[in-house]
Amino acid sequence: MSLILTAHGTRRATGVAMIGDLAAQVSARLDRTVHVAFVDVLGPTPSEVLSSLDTEPRPAIVVPAFLSRGYHVRADLPAHIAASGHPNVTVTPALGPGPEITHILSRQLAESGWRVGDSVILGAAGTSDHRARRDLHHAAALLSALTGSRVDLGFAAVGSPTVPEAVAAARGRGARRVVVASYLLADGLFQERLYQSGADLVTRPLGADAGLARLVANRFRRAALPGGPAINRLCRQSTLSPATLDLS
Repeated sequence: MSLILTAHGTRRATGVAMIGDLAAQVSARLDRTVHVAFVDVLGPTPSEVLSSLDTEPRPAIVVPAFLSRGYHVRADLPAHIAASGHPNVTVTPALGPGPEITHILSRQLAESGWRVGDSVILGAAGTSDHRARRDLHHAAALLSALTGSRVDLGFAAVGSPTVPEAVAAARGRGARRVVVASYLLADGLFQERLYQSGADLVTRPLGADAGLARLVANRFRRAALPGGPAINRLCRQSTLSPATLDLS
């Protein structure tokens, strides 16, 4: 069985290295090679990785290293898999939102120096996709419930408010300290924008936490159990094109 971790992609070498290190940690946990693919910015793409694995392809599992069910998960990834021609691919749910990611966020906050009473901004890349936006609001609500603190959303790329606007709004409400909880997987331009937002503290990207490797490894383990759906079989049975299938 082939294992593939699929991420967005970044031009920052540190971000690419962080995804590579995550795959290496998961490989060590599973004692199996985990391949890396990117849906944007750089390669190899999921279709290229799937096409290169075997002359007679073994079943493959793809874990989308994304924190919501946005366009890349619902459209780009199934299109890449369909283009590969691979006959047996299982795609797991995205990594977030969910209790595992929420606990990592909470741990990152504690390690950063966050204290109860600090204003918290969940700093996400942002999206114009309504499903993904609902996921981001759900992630903020989960973190608020776990920490007992108000958690607002701020966006580094797409959407309003921006992270600096969210930080300014928190200060306008009288917040003594503002902490941005990074809802990003790896270093890159968006993480740099979080650092420049004017917050008192900014947590590291989630990919820097060992708990993320444990979460990804468990995604692979569960998908390897009998009964996991094969995406290409779903494509043949559906009247929709692969790019419109909802994998959530």
